[in-house]
Amino acid sequence: MIILALTLLALALYLASAAALARPLFTGNQPLTRVAMSMASVAALAHVGVLLLAHHGTLDFHFFAALSLMAWVVSVLTLIVNLTLPVAGLGVLIFPLTAALLALDVFIAGPSAPKPMNWQIELHVTMAVLGFGLLSIAAALAILLAIQERALRRSQFGHWLRALPPLTATEVLFFRLIAVGFVPLTLTLVTGALFVGNLFSQHLVHKTVLSIAAWIVFGTLLWGRWRYGWRGRRAVNLTLIGMGVLLLAFFGTKAVLELILHRGG
Repeated sequence: MIILALTLLALALYLASAAALARPLFTGNQPLTRVAMSMASVAALAHVGVLLLAHHGTLDFHFFAALSLMAWVVSVLTLIVNLTLPVAGLGVLIFPLTAALLALDVFIAGPSAPKPMNWQIELHVTMAVLGFGLLSIAAALAILLAIQERALRRSQFGHWLRALPPLTATEVLFFRLIAVGFVPLTLTLVTGALFVGNLFSQHLVHKTVLSIAAWIVFGTLLWGRWRYGWRGRRAVNLTLIGMGVLLLAFFGTKAVLELILHRGG
């Protein structure tokens, strides 16, 4: 009953927060940012309560549990980053998705038995989750940048566009998040090489190759930004490609192994 109550509270507040942030899309008024962030903060607290109670206080990386955990991390990072930088508007995309993934974990997924981890693997997993979360926010900003640039090229100056942060500020934040997220992504590969027995064994090779490919994509983008000043559509496309590869590394093969082949991922 406690898990159900916390789940319903989190779902309601995530969706209410997204609605408050989406206010300019329907009314032209300013978003209720403080109210929305307060509701999302309470939702995140309820969400972590569900994760702790439903998964016995351990890191559970079965498919739906991992999706719920990753969504929670992205939401919390959005709240933290918004304390100093204007990313609250991303909650329109992030908070409903988090609510959906939480609902899948609680109402659709069956019970799972988390595997014990030593501190080395926990460090590796923590770096992976942190890097994925930061780069997910950067990918959401990439989508926002693409929408803003498209609207400006077509001279579509709607009230919703005026409610968003300036394009230049969004772009600066976008590259800053990629640079910061690239660090834990790099540490994920380093700790994996140090602490994981055989990264190229049959059940890990797909994750390893895809993670390295994503690292190369994001590294290339950062190098191109530093060396040639890459921006705009090229930066957006590379970010979305890198995030797509990272999603496949984290969840694509896991979905095949667990949901189709019914094997541990």
